[in-house]
Amino acid sequence: MHSLGSESMGIGCMTRNVHFQLIFLAFALVLGGCAFSKTRYKSTLALQVNPAKTLALEDSTAQFDGKNESVSSVQPVVYEAVANERVEAAEQEGLVTVASAIPVSAESSVQVNGQVGTPETPAPSLESAPVPVNLPTVLAMIGGQHPVVGFAQSRVQEAYSQLDRAKVMWLPSIQTGFNYRRRDGNYQAVDGSIVDVNLNSMNYGLGAGAVAAGSPTRPGIVAQFHLADALFTPKVAEKTAWAREHAASAILNRQLLDGSIAYIDLLEAYQDHEIVSESFRRNSELAKITNDFAAVGAGLKSDADRAATELVMVQSRQLAAREGQLIASTRLARVLSIPMSSAILPQDTIAIPLELMPQLSDEPSLISTGLATRPELKESQALVAAACAAYKREKQAPFVPSVLLGFSTTSFGGGLGRDADNFGGRYDVDAMMVWETRNLGFGEGAARRERSAQVHQATFTKLRVMDQVAQEIAEANIQVGIRKQQVELTQQAIAHARDSYARHMERIREGQGLPIEALQAIQALENAERAYLRAVTSYNRSQLQLQWALGWPMTSVATNQNSAGVF
Repeated sequence: MHSLGSESMGIGCMTRNVHFQLIFLAFALVLGGCAFSKTRYKSTLALQVNPAKTLALEDSTAQFDGKNESVSSVQPVVYEAVANERVEAAEQEGLVTVASAIPVSAESSVQVNGQVGTPETPAPSLESAPVPVNLPTVLAMIGGQHPVVGFAQSRVQEAYSQLDRAKVMWLPSIQTGFNYRRRDGNYQAVDGSIVDVNLNSMNYGLGAGAVAAGSPTRPGIVAQFHLADALFTPKVAEKTAWAREHAASAILNRQLLDGSIAYIDLLEAYQDHEIVSESFRRNSELAKITNDFAAVGAGLKSDADRAATELVMVQSRQLAAREGQLIASTRLARVLSIPMSSAILPQDTIAIPLELMPQLSDEPSLISTGLATRPELKESQALVAAACAAYKREKQAPFVPSVLLGFSTTSFGGGLGRDADNFGGRYDVDAMMVWETRNLGFGEGAARRERSAQVHQATFTKLRVMDQVAQEIAEANIQVGIRKQQVELTQQAIAHARDSYARHMERIREGQGLPIEALQAIQALENAERAYLRAVTSYNRSQLQLQWALGWPMTSVATNQNSAGVF
């Protein structure tokens, strides 16, 4: 703001007590103004987990550029930093363990009774006790206390604080102080003559910087702003705050997806270890029988060696499965931001297929849902609106003035030499409006072109996000359909493999054939069970990926009818 001049008016006969009262009044206004700003931050991140049977992500409605926009709002859930306290709180709320319904036979089913590993592969000792969790617990632990989500929420608070500041930029500020001036020596008068002067002056009160007949350089109550900024900066700040709000929702959605997938990875690792452990039991039994046959001459020693070799290979796979458990536990701990020294134990004993949607919808309707609910797209739309508001500001800037309004009331006095007397009250009122055309108009044109380019950038970003959302939905929908078929096929493979293993063992007990003939059936059963596990977990990941791609529009989680709990 350029200071071009001012009109000042002085009124005397004011006592010092009056000016001190005005100063105290100004300080009271300052303290009162601190209560003017109210918190605009509205919680956008609200994850609600129904502890009984459903997992609900509820949407709220937000105003966007005069239109109602559906916003996925998630309220932060406060949990203690210590992982055990978080889990205890979740258990008190009634979060339950999922019962399992994998098609297993009596001889191949293995129950997880809170033990990590098997007698053949004991679990390494940890500093703290294992932390039992299930999927609802994991989702509930991702709230405002999580560093990634908390950082995003703080950015939303920052944006709304900037909006509050933009809305009051036209209001005056209050400045109190004093200034002292002393001049001793030659001075050039108005007529050009050199005069030897010796004087001093002092000014204090509501405002400072007054010298002789000039107005205070720092008015006591001053409003200084460009009218275009006062009109358009709040609009830009509001759209930016909306964008931050939607960005925070997108970050929370991503953390929910990462936490869900990390839990599925953990459950897969534990279930894979159980499958390999059961295969180890079968191979141990087969190796003993094969060795017994070779000892009495009913079988070949080479067959016993072959069975022993397979037993060692299964032990190696057990170690690899145990490694997968530990790695999956540390990854889930990182996602949940809990100490990695605690082993995380899934409460679900078996992985079962999740059914997060009643039935697969056609791709166009899914894409339409995603475009309407994804917070990333809402963020890009808000940024386009913010860029448009900034462009309008540049268009109007040359036609609206910069404004300076100032008012001061002080005590002013001074005298010759070191004498300072004749103090009395004075008032100063300053008003100024200036219209500016930057750089002979060339600067105005450049500023408009810059803002116009930013509008185009934001628009193209929105189109790119739309294409990305459509691609993610299409890919996830294809994965859900294909992997569901894989689950059905591998389930059939398990049935055939079990029948083959049962027939082979029955023939061996009846003395028909050699024990080594059952080795291929044991291997086939292990491969089929592991393939089924991979198919189920891949199907569950694709379901969660589809829900994330759609913006988590689900209102409930429906599981397999054989499930006795909520997953």
